[in-house]
Amino acid sequence: MISANNELFINSLTLKQEDLRNKLFCTFSSKDGLERTLTIIKSEYTIMYGKIFVLESEDSDEYLCTYNIEVPESPTKVLANTILLHRKKETNTLYTINSLNTLIKHLNEGVLDTTFKINWQDYQNTVLLTQGAELKKLATKIFKIVVI
Repeated sequence: MISANNELFINSLTLKQEDLRNKLFCTFSSKDGLERTLTIIKSEYTIMYGKIFVLESEDSDEYLCTYNIEVPESPTKVLANTILLHRKKETNTLYTINSLNTLIKHLNEGVLDTTFKINWQDYQNTVLLTQGAELKKLATKIFKIVVI
């Protein structure tokens, strides 16, 4: 599994409606289990925009299924092996808050400065994660788009 200790791993937690507003989810799937993972995602959620983007990376033996869900009126169960991501639309960069902080420290001589400007073009079509204290950069491309 790509994500580790410091990554925001959500295993069958219940989140309140306000926790889910405008959140992008990423569910990791083995290559053999991809169709089952997609079936589970589709059965558990109403997918916003009607699409699940399945990403692949040469740096990983897993697929990354990314999708937005509509905010339900009741608490929602979040699937195992799922993390919350943020997206920089201009460069199609996906990242966690932990990875963003780690990247800033890496680029800024170890100092976490939330006003530090990142050149997002350097991370185009990349997913930024943390593995322990290390920054993990996965160059990605679309494997397929599942239209709901």
